[in-house]
Amino acid sequence: MVRLRTLLRHREGLVAGAATHVQRMQKAMMQMNVQLHHVVADITGMTGLRMIRDIVAGVHDPSQRAQRRDRRGKQSVETIQQALTGPYQPAHLFALRQTLALYDVLQAQIGECDHEIAAVLDTLNADRELPATALAKVKRTKGRNEPDFDVRRALYVLLGTDLTRIHALGPHTILRIISECGTDMQKWPTEKHFTSWLTLTPGNKISGGRVLRARTRRSSNRVAALLRIAAVSIGRTQTALGAFYRRLGARIGKAKAVTATARKLAVLFYNALRFGMEYVDPGMDYYETKYRERMIEGLERRAKQFGLEIIRPQAALTSGVS
Repeated sequence: MVRLRTLLRHREGLVAGAATHVQRMQKAMMQMNVQLHHVVADITGMTGLRMIRDIVAGVHDPSQRAQRRDRRGKQSVETIQQALTGPYQPAHLFALRQTLALYDVLQAQIGECDHEIAAVLDTLNADRELPATALAKVKRTKGRNEPDFDVRRALYVLLGTDLTRIHALGPHTILRIISECGTDMQKWPTEKHFTSWLTLTPGNKISGGRVLRARTRRSSNRVAALLRIAAVSIGRTQTALGAFYRRLGARIGKAKAVTATARKLAVLFYNALRFGMEYVDPGMDYYETKYRERMIEGLERRAKQFGLEIIRPQAALTSGVS
């Protein structure tokens, strides 16, 4: 795992460097009043890079470059021509040319790094057999910065289970997580030990039997950072975890909701990797129904303390979860 962790951290640095050069390319074009980022979704996509290479090669006629746009693009040829019209200053063109060259070098190095990571995973899986159950097919869009090989299948062989069934945990994220914490979850006796190591549980300061503060500790744990990013992503989904995130966000704030959702993801990750638990999303409606039932039961307990009784409508009695 040391080799895998070293390579993935190195790759992360390369991706960050490439992102910096993308910003510099955009700055050089904006200084020439070339608003390419307004007419293409991604300047490093197929259309964006094709137009940038034309600019560097000396093709400054907007009509010529606009004709090379992708046919699936939303912007018209006339709009692209207006965005690509500007004074092409030699100094800015020189900066754009060098920045593009550095970006290409970093992309080539990222490709070499992906090849090395794939070789390490093949070495780890050399003595392992493919699990008996076939890997389920899922419709998933590959991220731009993800490794250029089948990470999901390699992880399935390595771990013996498909952790991508947990929402918001993609193959690349899981690969980075296991490179940091390993595959042996027995190092943490329980899920509470694991989430405490991640600093996703409150660090209670108690004096005289009284809790003075109950906040999560500051930490630079990379796994916790990845889980927090995944928690923000899952908050936009129509899943049970997404509903949990939105409910907490409305009640206690987004920051605490991120931490609480990240802890839930950590617990699911731990149980799936150690005990082979297969996660199945119960759905947002199921979560909302169960939450409503818990609220009603709590109200009934409080009413009973005062000698009162809450009578549920007949519809509510027959709409429970079977």
